[in-house]
Amino acid sequence: MKVHKLLQLLRDNAQPRADGQPALRAESTDAEAHIYVYDVIDAWWGASAAALVEALSAAGDRAVHLHINSPGGDVFEARAMAAAIVAHKGPVTSHIDGLAASAATYLALAANEVRMTDGSLFMVHNSWTLAYGDKAELQQTAALLDKIDGTIAADYARRTGAALDQVHAWMDAETWFNAAEALDAKFIDAVDPNTKADANAQARAWNLSAYANAPKLPEQQPDLQAQVAAQLAHNRNRLKALHSI
Repeated sequence: MKVHKLLQLLRDNAQPRADGQPALRAESTDAEAHIYVYDVIDAWWGASAAALVEALSAAGDRAVHLHINSPGGDVFEARAMAAAIVAHKGPVTSHIDGLAASAATYLALAANEVRMTDGSLFMVHNSWTLAYGDKAELQQTAALLDKIDGTIAADYARRTGAALDQVHAWMDAETWFNAAEALDAKFIDAVDPNTKADANAQARAWNLSAYANAPKLPEQQPDLQAQVAAQLAHNRNRLKALHSI
């Protein structure tokens, strides 16, 4: 059975965690808060809007540094997360520590300032969904996707100042930007030098095979390969019931 690429993205990338360990991590000091979204974006399998709202609420009116390393996920969950970021009382700076792909770009761009670590990637594309039904129902689904893409393109155009035709061309082509390219396109405000912590974030072994144009990642070390294999097996078991439908 061929797995739909949206399910594949979630299956292969939802991070295995110990029971009770949140997908979204938050750390605070008296002056500021750091929130880490290092997972897929999904209410059930990964980082959720509810978890982000809770973390932002705990931050009060303090400045927030939102750290992002995510291959994307649920578009509506990401929209809710972006709305929570915009509504935060204090300033929010997003830091793309490794990857902001697909829905994860909405989180990054919702912040007051967007920074990207050198060596990170930023990807835009057209929305995906799961659908079934007769031709009328599928036509309605296609119309909905067209509306979603229109809202996404409008947001990207407002951020970058690029013409809508250019933005749609980027999305149609599933365009991957490195930090310098994202800065040139005006998706981000600044590029930060790579640090040891950033390198560790970038080393997370995302499986990007669901995407058509994903760049090839560096060869993994044998011990990391074993960790990746275990992670994929764990995620497949979590979605086994869904795949059997």
